[in-house]
Amino acid sequence: MEKEKIILTGDRPTGKLHIGHYVGSLRRRVELQDSGLYKKIFIFEADGQALTDNIDNPEKVRQNVIEVALDYLAVGIDPAKSTIFIQSQIPELCELTFYYMDLVTVSRLQRNPTVKTEIQMRNFETSIPVGFFTYPISQAADITAFKATTVPVGEDQEPMLEQAREIVRRFNHIYGETLVEPEILLPDNAACLRLPGTDGKAKMSKSLGNCIYLSDTADEVEKKVKSMYTDPTHIKVSDPGKLEGNTVFTYLDAFCKPEHFERYLPDYPNLDELKAHYTRGGLGDMKVKKFLAAIMQEELGPIRERRKEFAKDIPAIYEMLKKGCETAREAAAQTLDEVRRAMKINYFDDAALIEEQAKRFAE
Repeated sequence: MEKEKIILTGDRPTGKLHIGHYVGSLRRRVELQDSGLYKKIFIFEADGQALTDNIDNPEKVRQNVIEVALDYLAVGIDPAKSTIFIQSQIPELCELTFYYMDLVTVSRLQRNPTVKTEIQMRNFETSIPVGFFTYPISQAADITAFKATTVPVGEDQEPMLEQAREIVRRFNHIYGETLVEPEILLPDNAACLRLPGTDGKAKMSKSLGNCIYLSDTADEVEKKVKSMYTDPTHIKVSDPGKLEGNTVFTYLDAFCKPEHFERYLPDYPNLDELKAHYTRGGLGDMKVKKFLAAIMQEELGPIRERRKEFAKDIPAIYEMLKKGCETAREAAAQTLDEVRRAMKINYFDDAALIEEQAKRFAE
C-alpha cells in the first residue's frame, strides 16, 4: 500500500515575509495545497528556532508570529486545507529532539554545510548557542513528528534534509521501522531557487534592507524596483547590457509570463526578445524596470488587499492558529507515542512488561 503523502514546511517568524519567500516557497505551497495530491499539509512558524539566535529579543519573534500568519493567508494558504501551527506550542517536538540527539555526533553537525554558512553569517564562531547548533536535529523532529513524506525547500536546505534522513535511517535501524523518511521537493523554476536582493547581493535579507515585502504599499514596490541593481557598465541606452547578475532580469525570469508583454510592453513578443535587445544595446534600464514594476504590482496587489482584509480581525487569526496547534499536537503526540514504544520507554502502558516483571520478581 502506498503511504499517504504529507507535506511539512515552514518559516522563522523574524520579520514579515518577502518576495524571496514568495517565489521560493509560498507560491508553490498554495499550488501543492490546491493540487489534491497530498493527504495532509502542515505549515508552521518556527518560533522556537527563531529564538535560538534572538533569545534576548523575544518581542521580535512574538510580534512577527501574527505578521507571518497574515502573509500566509494573504498568499492563499487556506486553513481548511492546510494546518498552520506554531512550533513552540507543540511540546512533543522538544521530546523527539531530545531522543534524536543521541543519534547524531558533534562532528557530523559541524560538517553540515547549512549550519557552517549560518554560523559564519551570524559571526557566532566559537560562541554558538547549542540550540542553534543542534537545529538540524530539531528540524528532523519537526519533519518526522508529522510523518512528512515531502519537504518543499530551497536547495540551500538540502544538507538539513539529508541529516534528517540519516536520523530516520539510524532510528529505524536500531528500533525498527517507525519513522518516515522524507523527500526534498525543490522549486521547479531555476530563478526561484534563490532570488537575490534588490541591491544585487546574493541573498534577500531583512537585515540588509534589500527586500520587497508582500505587505509593501504600491509606492514602496515602485520605489524599490526603480532603485534595483542592474548592469553597472550599461551607462548609455546604446551600450550593450549584461544579463548575468542583473537583478531586474533575474526577477523577470521569476515573475514574467508571456501575457505580460501584451499588457505592459507590446513592443516585444516575449522575454527572449527583450533580453536580446538589451544585450545588443539600445534598450534603457528604466524601460525594463517600468515593465517589471507593472508585473510586480499585478502580482502583489491582490495579496496586499487580502492581507488588509484579514488584518481587520486579528482575534480570528489567533483562533485559527490555536486550532492549528491543537490539530498538529494530536499528530505529533501519535508519533511520539510510537517512538516511545519503539524505544521501550513506554513503561506504564506496557501491560506485558509489568506482568513479566511481576512474574520475574515473584520467582
